[in-house]
Amino acid sequence: MGRHKSKPNPGRNARLADQIQKDLAGLIQREIDISRAGLITLTGVELSADYAHAKVYFTVMGAEPEAATAALTEKAGWLHSLLFKLLHIHTVPTLRFIHDEQIVRGLELSQLIDRANQPRTEPFKPSDPEDPDEQP
Repeated sequence: MGRHKSKPNPGRNARLADQIQKDLAGLIQREIDISRAGLITLTGVELSADYAHAKVYFTVMGAEPEAATAALTEKAGWLHSLLFKLLHIHTVPTLRFIHDEQIVRGLELSQLIDRANQPRTEPFKPSDPEDPDEQP
C-alpha cells in the first residue's frame, strides 16, 4: 500500500502565513531593540509549499533597512525557537527577512503622478521644433 501524498492546501498556507506574521510581529516588538533596528512593521509572509521556509517582508522607520535586516537576521534563530513554542505544528519554517521595497516604490510613483498632474505655468514647447511630418 503506497503513501498518499496530499496536495498543498493554499488556504492552510495563507492562514499559517498570517498566523506567523501576527506572532512574529509581537515577538519582534518584544525581542528587537528599537534604538538599533528602528520600528519594524511586517508587511507579509510567504511560505514554501512544504512549510520549511518563510520569506518575511518588512518595512522600517527610524533606521536604515540594512541595520534592521542585520538585527533581524541575527535574531532569526531565537525568533524561530520562540515561534516554535507558539505554533503547534510539526515544521516551523526557517525565517528569511527581506526589506519590502514596494511601499517605497509606491510612494515614489505617487509623487511622480502628482507632479505630472500639476498644472503647468508655461505653455508646452516641443523639444524639436522642426518636425518632418508637420505641414507648413
